[in-house]
Amino acid sequence: MTVIDDLGVNLGHLSVPEAVAMANARGFDLVEVGAGEKPPVCRFMDYGKFKYRKNKKAHEAKRNQKIIKIKEVKITPRTSEHDYLFKLAHTQRFIGEGNKAKITVFFKGRQIDHKELGMIMLNRFMEDTKEYAVIGHPPTLEGRAMSMILEPKGKGKHATAPVPDTAVQAAMEKIIKGDKDAQN
Repeated sequence: MTVIDDLGVNLGHLSVPEAVAMANARGFDLVEVGAGEKPPVCRFMDYGKFKYRKNKKAHEAKRNQKIIKIKEVKITPRTSEHDYLFKLAHTQRFIGEGNKAKITVFFKGRQIDHKELGMIMLNRFMEDTKEYAVIGHPPTLEGRAMSMILEPKGKGKHATAPVPDTAVQAAMEKIIKGDKDAQN
């Protein structure tokens, strides 16, 4: 094995007992740092400090990574207009936060015989979110549910957060206020 001392000087090829004896004489541990190398590379160092630094780097990398969550929106083929707009607004918010959105259409009872109604609902979601989302996983039927996954357009910090659709917001406000024309 190739041995490097605590100052970074290459001591050349040594046997394991020789390297361990030299490391102990200097007050260090013999740590294998290049296991995949031929021959393996070992270094004199304090193993406790080595583990501490390694854990510190792993913790720092974990803290800096962006965790993407999948948020689910559940609807049925007969979801009302108000509920649809409400779910669309939630989807828009989820994608704006950088998360993925799973749209699931549940079929109750005999609704499973009309899978095309579920596909119509998913196509409507695709159409209404195409400005700020792309399809990450196309619609699939799994048991009594049909689902797809929408992802934000763009990558990383340059992903564009969706601007709230004023037409959707206006329609939702009319429905909430009780305007009967908006429901039809």
